[in-house]
Amino acid sequence: MMGDCDPNNPRAACNYCGKDYGCRGKRDGTSNLWNHLYNQCATSPYKVVDKKQKTLCFLKKEEGQSTLKAVGFSEKIARNALAKMIIVDELPFRHVEKEGFKFFVEVLEPRFTIPCRTTVARDCMNLYYEEKKKLKKAFQKQRVCLTTDTWTSIQNLNYMCLTAHWIDNDWNLHKRILNFCIVPNHKGVTIGKHIEKCLQEWGIDRIFTVTLDNASSNDIAIQYLKRKTKDWKTTILDNEFLHMRCCAHIVNLIVCEGLKDQNESVVKIRNAVRYVRSSPSRLQTFKNCVEREKIPSKSLVCLDLPTRWNSTYMMLEAAVKFQNAFERLQEEDSQFDSYFNDDDNDENEVGVEDDNGRGRGRGRKNIGPPNVLDWGKARIFVQFLKLFYKVTLRFSSSLYVTSNAFFHELVLVQSKLLTLSRSEDNMLKNMAASMRKKYDKYWENIKNINFLLYVAVVLDPRYKLRYIMFSFKQVYEKSKAEELTAMVEAKLKKLYEHYLQKDTSANIAKPSVSQTFEEMDVDDEEEDDSKSFAFQYKKHLEEAESLENKSEVDRFLTENCEGLGNAEFDILAWWKLNSHKYQILSQIARDVLAVPVSTVASESAFSTGGCVLDPFRSSLTPKMVEALICGQNWLRSSPIPINLREAMDDIEKYEEIESEFAALNIRDVEN
Repeated sequence: MMGDCDPNNPRAACNYCGKDYGCRGKRDGTSNLWNHLYNQCATSPYKVVDKKQKTLCFLKKEEGQSTLKAVGFSEKIARNALAKMIIVDELPFRHVEKEGFKFFVEVLEPRFTIPCRTTVARDCMNLYYEEKKKLKKAFQKQRVCLTTDTWTSIQNLNYMCLTAHWIDNDWNLHKRILNFCIVPNHKGVTIGKHIEKCLQEWGIDRIFTVTLDNASSNDIAIQYLKRKTKDWKTTILDNEFLHMRCCAHIVNLIVCEGLKDQNESVVKIRNAVRYVRSSPSRLQTFKNCVEREKIPSKSLVCLDLPTRWNSTYMMLEAAVKFQNAFERLQEEDSQFDSYFNDDDNDENEVGVEDDNGRGRGRGRKNIGPPNVLDWGKARIFVQFLKLFYKVTLRFSSSLYVTSNAFFHELVLVQSKLLTLSRSEDNMLKNMAASMRKKYDKYWENIKNINFLLYVAVVLDPRYKLRYIMFSFKQVYEKSKAEELTAMVEAKLKKLYEHYLQKDTSANIAKPSVSQTFEEMDVDDEEEDDSKSFAFQYKKHLEEAESLENKSEVDRFLTENCEGLGNAEFDILAWWKLNSHKYQILSQIARDVLAVPVSTVASESAFSTGGCVLDPFRSSLTPKMVEALICGQNWLRSSPIPINLREAMDDIEKYEEIESEFAALNIRDVEN
């Protein structure tokens, strides 16, 4: 009620917009007031909005373009989008009940009724089953390659992740997680049974390879799968190529073997970096040392994860640039030396060093600080590890074909070890010798290598069999090189014969070119030159027919290689374009090129500690965990690899932002 109005003619004002109406009891009533709240007031929470009303907005399209479209509100679509957000962004179900989220949704779309966490969980599960139905259709008559890995939850439950890799009819590479389930133990038979159960659940009966790490239990798992799938009609050559050893894991073992005896220098530098990163004041002191030494750099040092040698490599790569700054810090900061002299109060077993470089047990001291010799070793480590870092990245990529890259990296690693073994530097020489033993264990013996990794290079139109022969001759004697090359060619032709028998369309009889020519009616009374021309044409057709009778393998190998200068060469696009020319060989290429040489993606390729489920997912039921893990993989529009180097560089940016706000707060206090 408005207080300043005529008592004989009272008026009421809207609490939201201030518009006033007459309110003289029965004469005016309340209908006009409710009508205002429901239909006229723009800010009234009671305003009735037509849910069918659409809004014109610009929708993003590819290549930065956009299009204008009328979009209406749908409760069902909004809830489905909410479930997708929860799954893709790894949010807890309680996220929808948080005050900030409710406020944001109320501002963004007041018509949307936010569901409770139980309803969201149900929506996520429904979305998982809907996507699973779609994916099952994609696997019909599709041969897949598998990778498997194990994860550990906070409750020490063992999870097994099974992933399918394949190239579709449009020659696009795909990677999808099939299941994420608890396994009671890591025994080979247990793993084999769970893989078999998963394949049956998905209706997959065409498997080409299974990539696993080098644990002995996985050898037993492969033996189990070979027995159970040997009689499947779709099995390739009695599962001769089924077992694929994880190449990234082998590289990890090789590198760790080389660093095993050189760990002390790495630990000293790690502890020096830890000191710098342990407090803002110490970091600022170090920055001052960097400025005085006039060392140009966009980012500072970052601490590594001891279980990931790639992060150790990047830590060393960054730290060696600041050797002079660390030496100045040692001279100017009295706490730096005392940090290494302080006793460690860890109550673990005496005399044992942990992964962080600290002595375990009372009375132990932090190792360090690094001296000139340690910095020199670090530079050698960086140079040495750079090759293996790049090789591991190539092996562990999930965004492009990797099977055709293995042989190139194998030759590169072998040549590098051979060169270092002849080095005059005893440290490098000893490291190369240790690594060579591990290399020979897995890759020198041809019985331990899946020949598909060689076949993949032959199927690369830029290299073919000639490159195999050339590369073998660089590291082996001529006789052995020729023997290995012949074995690779024999494996390819064996595969070709198998695929040819399985391909029904290839068995359709085609009319002979010479028979077609014989049916031509030639007049005996034609002139001699005409007969001569016809004879030459017949000879030409016979030669052409002879060429056509060659197998696709022979034709492919005898044709010229594609140029090596094209950095943008797309092997899948090439086979898609030439699949009509090599109908059988293209089927082999599609299966072989889909083979992953690593069980892990780039972000976890170097981990020796395994992957750990976060607290939220570890608190859920196993089936819900599987729905969230698989659903996230299926729903993401594009793969999102994690770049550890970028993550380290971002730390510097975050620190700059913190410094800016800290400076603002100081000025506010002074004012």
